[in-house]
Amino acid sequence: MPRHSNDGAIPVLIPSIIGGLLIGLCLGLLGSGGSIITVPLLVYLLEHEPKAAIGESLAIVGGIALIAAIWPVIQRRIDWPSVVLFGIPGVGGTVVGVWSSQFISGEMQLLIFAVVMLLAAVLMLRGGKTSDEAPTDRTPRDFVLLTLEGLFVGVLTGVVGVGGGFLIVPALVLFGRLPMKMAVGTSLLIIALKSGAGFLKSLDQLTTDADAMNLSVVATFILIGGVGSVIGGSLGSRIPQQRLKQIFAVFLLVMASFILIREGGTLLLIDDIVSGRTSAAEGVGSN
Repeated sequence: MPRHSNDGAIPVLIPSIIGGLLIGLCLGLLGSGGSIITVPLLVYLLEHEPKAAIGESLAIVGGIALIAAIWPVIQRRIDWPSVVLFGIPGVGGTVVGVWSSQFISGEMQLLIFAVVMLLAAVLMLRGGKTSDEAPTDRTPRDFVLLTLEGLFVGVLTGVVGVGGGFLIVPALVLFGRLPMKMAVGTSLLIIALKSGAGFLKSLDQLTTDADAMNLSVVATFILIGGVGSVIGGSLGSRIPQQRLKQIFAVFLLVMASFILIREGGTLLLIDDIVSGRTSAAEGVGSN
């Protein structure tokens, strides 16, 4: 069954406010997690089409990340070489990923998204303590790894509409050897670059009425999310990052399980119909 946009002002406004605050808080605190919240909110609460929601998510997360990056820039918590080495390949990879997404169903994109969430949860749970000192002895190998990771995360961003911060931050810490606070600030700028490129590319591909993005919802999320990011950034210096990562990892596991159960059942039904194990009439009647 196709999902239809929820046009009621109040039903749209409330989830947009709550969602925007949550997205901003996550980005401000961890430099990641925005799309993990955005896509499920747009699909399951606002009932947007999955492909449209993924395009909207790129715009929302990119806009909020750009606002959230202002304070780290002022505090000089940005590693500019990492922005270039990770961000430029990431932008190129995002464009390729968005182009590739037209060959993948919306349901399959959501399943890939859920698997990525599980991976993010593992990375956050396994992540150890990081140094508070900026690296002074990075090698060419570190820069090559950053570039390759940027390309990979960029493709993933375009395919499933995630900002990729939950992979960017560990990559910057493990391969770029950045302290956690600097990795968070650097991640925000990279997310803004990649998500912006992915959104512009997705505008060319969403041409049908069913897939049209709701730009007023996007603007509301960005406005509220910007406020949330400022709050999250101020709280980040007071709450232990390791504890925040653990809490967020549990949240990822819950959301991934929800999507896998919901969308996995749909794909299994489609497979049964295609293979002849279930008739189309039976499939419709079961929903």
